[in-house]
Amino acid sequence: MWLQQRLKGLPGLLSSSWARRVLVGLLLFLVFYWYLGAEQGWRILSGSSVPGGAAGQCLQAEIHRWRSLVDRGEGVYRAPQEQLDSPFVSGNGHILIDVDSNKLWVAASSQPGSAPVHQTEYSPRVGVHLEGRRAEAQATMLWFRKGAVLSVRCASPAGSQSTRDCVTIREEFIAHRSRPNVYLQRVHINNPSDRTASLDVASDGPPFGSKFSSSVEKLEDQDIVLSSGRVPLDSSRMVLVVVVTKKLGTRIQVPAKSEHTENILSVVWTSEPIESSKLEETFSGLRDGAKKELGELLRASVDDLVLDHQQAWMDLFISGVEMRKITDSHTPSSQTVNTTLYYILSSSTAPLLDRRLSGEERARLESSLNYADHCFSGHATMHAENLWPERVSSTAQILQLVTLWTLTLQKRGCKVLVAAGAHGAMQGMVLSFGGLQFTENHLQFQADPDVLHNSYALRGIHYNQDLINLAVLLDVEGKPFLHVSVKPFLRSSTCP
Repeated sequence: MWLQQRLKGLPGLLSSSWARRVLVGLLLFLVFYWYLGAEQGWRILSGSSVPGGAAGQCLQAEIHRWRSLVDRGEGVYRAPQEQLDSPFVSGNGHILIDVDSNKLWVAASSQPGSAPVHQTEYSPRVGVHLEGRRAEAQATMLWFRKGAVLSVRCASPAGSQSTRDCVTIREEFIAHRSRPNVYLQRVHINNPSDRTASLDVASDGPPFGSKFSSSVEKLEDQDIVLSSGRVPLDSSRMVLVVVVTKKLGTRIQVPAKSEHTENILSVVWTSEPIESSKLEETFSGLRDGAKKELGELLRASVDDLVLDHQQAWMDLFISGVEMRKITDSHTPSSQTVNTTLYYILSSSTAPLLDRRLSGEERARLESSLNYADHCFSGHATMHAENLWPERVSSTAQILQLVTLWTLTLQKRGCKVLVAAGAHGAMQGMVLSFGGLQFTENHLQFQADPDVLHNSYALRGIHYNQDLINLAVLLDVEGKPFLHVSVKPFLRSSTCP
């Protein structure tokens, strides 16, 4: 009665009985909304919810952090409502980690141009799972500029509707860019709930009849797992593989409202192709070398190790391709271009990052990057769909793509760039995209006229001690023009 008397005093529209009823209903709605909480109230009233319940809501908040990176072309991700049929891998040319299939691929040679084409029976990923019945939602991201696969899982007890009960498990998988034998799995667990979270830790053991075996050993008071096996090449030759990994316990306990971090370091040593008569001798040398390297890593800072890896990848992506405006259906998108670049670089060694490289050899490789004479000869590859495929669905297809790019660059005058490994591959691919060619001390732009209706930029082209950025832009009338800029090349302090 008191509210109705007050409403009668309002001017205009609120003087009608209909308007008063609407306002009373609105006030009741606001009270109801406040009482239940904004998130819960809206879900009930709208009759809809985020797929996956509380775990799905938690996951959406995590994915939100990735979207700005993806929008800038720095990665791609897969989520329950946004499927992506692409392999999520991290590699350095010596090893390649396929996170989805939990497989390790290795190279039989350390020479530039070779790739990790041999699939082993070793499973590199350590599984960390919340105990008990639960609802779980997962998303995975490929972060190009950091050379990593990120995974986030949100798990909540069965029947829980509150995100405050969600345990978040964030993982990062890295095949180290400048330490070709090193693989790192980082695990961060956040438990905001009011109860202790118990998680099982397990590795996939070798399948029955596997050519791999594992044993637990001691290394400087630290338990390690030593796995060794063979990859047959033919009837008489094989590649030997030894993996030494820091061992975790079988369970992780994370107290209420706390966090927990684990860094799982692994070292992978492989042999050149050998005859079976050299089996024991080669295995012995690989085991000793891998254990020694892991011992050094366990005494080092993991954060410094990760920063070194990330800086090496960011230095690679100083060069690249940026699609700004696409006006036809044959030109690859920025996502396709950057994904292709990442796959090729992940499968290519980087001899310039090898600390054992002599000064003379380093100078020779750097010189080949600074002026790649006659590279790239031929038509621009922008519209070559076999070189810039929109869809790559397996690690085997990545390795086929690496072979195709290597042959293409070698045939088009870029052998010296192929010999420079990942840094050279990036230069060759950027030059090829726009039809650029170094000839007689100048850079020639020979793009076909039919591609100039697209707007794109080629950045970080090495020329002597400078970097050239070239962009094809469109004026207000849609006519193409070139914009070229030059800046000094400042070498990263992380380079050896």
